[in-house]
Amino acid sequence: MATITNKLLSVVIPVYNEQDNVALLTQKIHESLKGYKYEIIFVNDFSTDQTLKAIKALKDPLVHLIELKKNYGQSLALAAGIDYANGDYIITMDGDLQNDPSDIPSMLKVAIEEDFDLVTGIRQKRKDSWLKKIPSKIANFLVRKITSLDIKDNGCALKVFSKDIAKNLNLYGEMHRFITLLAFLEGAQIKQVPVKHHARHAGQSKYGLERVFKVIADMLLLLFIRKYLQRPIHLFGLFGFVMISLGILINAYLLVVKFGFGEDIGQRPLLIFGLMLILAGVQVFTIGLVMEMLIRTYYESQQKRPYRIKKVHVEKQASSKEV
Repeated sequence: MATITNKLLSVVIPVYNEQDNVALLTQKIHESLKGYKYEIIFVNDFSTDQTLKAIKALKDPLVHLIELKKNYGQSLALAAGIDYANGDYIITMDGDLQNDPSDIPSMLKVAIEEDFDLVTGIRQKRKDSWLKKIPSKIANFLVRKITSLDIKDNGCALKVFSKDIAKNLNLYGEMHRFITLLAFLEGAQIKQVPVKHHARHAGQSKYGLERVFKVIADMLLLLFIRKYLQRPIHLFGLFGFVMISLGILINAYLLVVKFGFGEDIGQRPLLIFGLMLILAGVQVFTIGLVMEMLIRTYYESQQKRPYRIKKVHVEKQASSKEV
């Protein structure tokens, strides 16, 4: 137990319009982590209610508040908190009190004693509406079928990461849905454990059926990153080669028709189609590849982050840092 309690923990919580939840959540974290060294990092994703004031009103020296300059979404809010965190282990959870902080000690014990890089929860008796369950089931099914990662509940926000894995996740867009898969692609050893799940305490859910389409789009992006990031020419080159080859075959056929049979091909739509295939094939082979690489190079090679922090507040123990 001494080894566990000597570790510094960072609890990272992205919040958006959770004014009625932050005080009770903070209290429950304090109750659950008695005897541990920890910091609580709230990342306010430009809430439009009184969430910011509610966190400041806590006046808690263990609470760090990060204000983002605009609403970036959960993935980048999570990334901001992880980048700021100082803990040996980084714990992520939602700010709606559906995750139970009392599960953290047992998850942390598994991570340390069994040497796992990531311990993720499986929500038991999930207290969500079908509007949230359907996209979640689709995402879990897609991950299991398309990848070699057998995760029962990708949507559970309660996770315990080793510092090394968390700091190298490179969260963009809305990749928080597949954060376990991202950790797996970084080589993380992953353990799933059952955790409690509660109905939302206050506020409104931010999710609906539109998540289905976002899940599919994000999955396609992840599959590209997983299979073709280091060899993208195998994807773009294949499509480009097929299109160029079809265009050449069509125009070769038209040349035979023109010079072998003396037919007029100038007005035939097939000629235009063949030329378009060649041009499109060249574009797929080059522009798509270049654009994808430029985006990743911009953020990663220069160590840039896709968000901007307005202020970081720490009561008593440290002064506010202007960014």
